[in-house]
Amino acid sequence: MMNNKESTIFPVDKVSILAEKESWRKEINRPIYHIHKWWAQRLGTVFRALLLHLMNDNKADEWESFYKQHDFKQHIILDPFMGSGTTIGEAVKLGAKAIGCDINPISTFLVTQALTKVPIEQLISAYNEIENDISKDILSYYKTVDPVTNKELQVLYYFWVKLVITPSGESVPLFSKYVFAQNAYASKKPKAQIVCPHCWNVFEGKYNDTVSVCSECGFSFNPQKGPANNTTVIDSHGSKYKIKDLIPKDGTLLQEKMYAILAVDDQGNKKYLPIKDYDLELYKKAQSELHKCKLALPQYEVKSGYNTDQARGYNYLSWKQFFNDRQLLCLGKLLDRILKIDDENIREQLVCLFSSTLEYNNMFCSYKGEGTGAVRPIFSNHILKPERTPLENSVWGHYKSSGCFSSLFKSRLLKAKEYLDQPFDLKIDEKNGTCDKVVVSNPIDVTMCKTWEELNSTEHSALILNGDSSKLPIPDNVVDFVVTDPPYFDFIHYSELSDFFYAWLSPVLKSKYTFFSETTSRRDNEVQQTDAMEFSRLLGNVFSECHRVLKNKGKLAFSFHHSRVDGWLAIAQAIKQAGFYIDECFPVHAELMASTPKAGAKEPISLDAMIICGKEKKEVTEDEIKEEAINYVNSMKASGKKLSKADVFVICASQCLSKLVFDNCNTDKKSECLTRVYQNVIATCEM
Repeated sequence: MMNNKESTIFPVDKVSILAEKESWRKEINRPIYHIHKWWAQRLGTVFRALLLHLMNDNKADEWESFYKQHDFKQHIILDPFMGSGTTIGEAVKLGAKAIGCDINPISTFLVTQALTKVPIEQLISAYNEIENDISKDILSYYKTVDPVTNKELQVLYYFWVKLVITPSGESVPLFSKYVFAQNAYASKKPKAQIVCPHCWNVFEGKYNDTVSVCSECGFSFNPQKGPANNTTVIDSHGSKYKIKDLIPKDGTLLQEKMYAILAVDDQGNKKYLPIKDYDLELYKKAQSELHKCKLALPQYEVKSGYNTDQARGYNYLSWKQFFNDRQLLCLGKLLDRILKIDDENIREQLVCLFSSTLEYNNMFCSYKGEGTGAVRPIFSNHILKPERTPLENSVWGHYKSSGCFSSLFKSRLLKAKEYLDQPFDLKIDEKNGTCDKVVVSNPIDVTMCKTWEELNSTEHSALILNGDSSKLPIPDNVVDFVVTDPPYFDFIHYSELSDFFYAWLSPVLKSKYTFFSETTSRRDNEVQQTDAMEFSRLLGNVFSECHRVLKNKGKLAFSFHHSRVDGWLAIAQAIKQAGFYIDECFPVHAELMASTPKAGAKEPISLDAMIICGKEKKEVTEDEIKEEAINYVNSMKASGKKLSKADVFVICASQCLSKLVFDNCNTDKKSECLTRVYQNVIATCEM
């Protein structure tokens, strides 16, 4: 705990303020970790500060050391739950050797690609060759005709809606409202696009109109009231049905209708247009071409699971069904061209980018509107929820597009490779509050090793592993620090979601990587259970392995948060099972409060507890726990941090961990202790 005289006060307030700045645009502020989608990505700012807290012997001013260049070449850092590679990247920036392991193949592949240094000019050259060879072909399937000028326009997005067929045979579109496009800041820019339910014309109105008259057919209607409402739909006669009851019983997908287009002219002017015969014929052409081509397309089935059963309930039984025929054609052509690149490193960089592009080019995407990144990707809610009004993106894209291959190459892959040459950190100007980028690390240029022996004998190196982290190919007592972010104890199963990417990557990479040889990314012994005891046991097995490979004075440090008592009891049991004891716990900013999964929560958690464990016993009293928790709550409030009651619970629970691990009392007594501390802190701090 922090009252231990030997421990150092971590700069919680300063790190949290900087971390919040990073969280607003993580893909810009730490591009190396955002080439490809991963779930629960932690902030580089926090993990840099945590690593310095562990490794820096000069404890005079930890915050000052944040902006100094370091070369901890004698240290070896292990992350057994590597994820997107935040620990690995921050460790090698500080000059340390790094070992990363993850049981998920997608994690292993994307971290390897993130750390692999390739000549940027060769990467650009390969991209340009692909553009010259195939971009025109792909873009030819994203064209329309301007009804006024009769000129050809480039299509940015197609708007679709799912249809249900009622028992009487009526086809009903699943619109919740007929306003289908508006500005993200609608009160300031009220112009919106509306589709007529009578003739399917597209016309302009205001986002909050309650009466609209179609400019084409004169039909008058309320654009705020569509036939779909939550789980039900109403037909034209007023009959009400549950949508789930109208899912086809023959195993086919719901029908989908393409009803609108957002196109752009040569001057960059955007136009919303209704679907015409030209657009329908072009889609049919793509369907015909798809049936003629032999392309590398996903073949694997969607296996049953907590995060996949919702999609399976709508008859999405294979990953191929997540894409329409035009998407399959254009994605398949793009992947086939990438696979023809001779240089293996360049090829795999672009395969990784291709996989990232899938997130924004499937029929589970939706439209966010003007004034923001237009495409809401498939995993914006960390679930596989079928989209009733899908948005079809342009695979190659346009400079006005978002989430397409061409834009992601420039904004994600190139930025990540540039970051390797100049790995910057953020620094706040205390006078005007602006945030600048400062380079305080040597270029990231590590040797990618294949074995422990190679890592041990090579300076500036990293070992990226795939497999069960409870069985690491590492000797005893050789790691200085384990720094990680364990999987979340709840209902987000990363492997169930990552199968979306795996279904494309496995067929083209399994000949080289054995971890792509299965038909799913799911693996035995994943630490990803909803049952508290099973989660605790499997996490404890990994922590036990960390205890084995750690030096006697080494530390295990990890981030965690949870809103329920059983989650913290599970963590405490895992720590105890592994033979660790708590040295320190402190809160830091963890996540942007406006992020999609958090925005809808009544009491969202914006904090992580950073938990540092050692091999020596340290006791603490309940009064000391309360005092520490109150100090942290008041300190964060004084710094301007807005805390929810769930945040306060995270602070209290983390401070209780030492007692939960050390005490031999039963579960009920431990729960009572945590509850007492929380209630006392809430009352004392007037939350």
